[in-house]
Amino acid sequence: MQAWAQDCTPATWLRLAGGRPEAVSPAALIAELAQRDVVLLGEHHTEADHHRWQLHTLAALHAQRPDLIIGFEMFPRRVQPVLDKWVAGELTAQQFLAEVQWDEVWNAPPELYLPLFEFARLQRVPMVALNVDKKLTEAIAAKGWDAVAESEREGVSRPAPAPQPYLDELDRVHREHRNKTPFRYFVEAQQTWDRAMAQALAAESRRPAGAKPLVVGIVGSGHLRHGHGVPLQLRALGVTRLATLLPLGARSECGDIRAGLADALFVLPEREGAKPAPPRLGVALEQQGDAVRIAQVIAGSLAERSGLRTGDIVVSAAGKPIARVARFIETVRRQPEGTWLPVQVKRGAATHELVIRFPAAP
Repeated sequence: MQAWAQDCTPATWLRLAGGRPEAVSPAALIAELAQRDVVLLGEHHTEADHHRWQLHTLAALHAQRPDLIIGFEMFPRRVQPVLDKWVAGELTAQQFLAEVQWDEVWNAPPELYLPLFEFARLQRVPMVALNVDKKLTEAIAAKGWDAVAESEREGVSRPAPAPQPYLDELDRVHREHRNKTPFRYFVEAQQTWDRAMAQALAAESRRPAGAKPLVVGIVGSGHLRHGHGVPLQLRALGVTRLATLLPLGARSECGDIRAGLADALFVLPEREGAKPAPPRLGVALEQQGDAVRIAQVIAGSLAERSGLRTGDIVVSAAGKPIARVARFIETVRRQPEGTWLPVQVKRGAATHELVIRFPAAP
């Protein structure tokens, strides 16, 4: 695929309908998108600016189409009644997060998403849970699609086959994370995730004539790029009037624009005088059932200096058990500068006691 190395103008929409990326009027683009059946808004889950962009885009679309429905990757279908109570104004934010079991179902801080949830409640926009329970994708990753009984698949139908470029991308992710799952099962689990979200979005877009809403999906960018994940499954389900939008970092990602990446991109403005903060600990984490695994340790990072290694399972931090990625992230985030954080990790059959010594404030 052709790539364009170029400087992108901040706060600009770029259309990728064909040829080189071209700046497009926000009003014209939003008016066009409002006529689609499904619009997908991508994100990197822990990037606050991505969620701010999603909120602004939702507001613009809602102004054109008040009959909006918002689907969220973050929620499994079993918590749909809680989403309904939230939109109806029956829960506080604290009650909502507790009842959806946020720490169990998602691995990012809730404050990044609460403005989106508040928007839906204030405007009485229905929220839809797009995902399935993790135990389903974990079962497929462990033994494959065919070994999971149809009664346990939560109504998810067999996904459309993955094109070779998507398989290549999944192979890269599989190797980077040193995933021990057989690659075939890893692909089947990923595509089950894609298919589940596509089915939920398609069902909402097929309401009776005269009541057809605009359905917007809040979904991780990895499920959307190049139309390989959720868009592929939506088209296989007969939903063709759809659009994929992605946020783009002006410096970090602009040179990586490739034909077919999305229908349109929004170039995020840089914060005046701000520099990207380095990772505090310097690790990549992944959820493995009820365990938190260190998928990568960045060379020269505080994690490496503290003795953490790729493959370690985090057992506890500050004396408290750690079973979810979000809890470990929050524990690290709240640790004051200049203090020590005791961490217990399991490495193979052995358990190690480590101490992370956070540098004092300059």
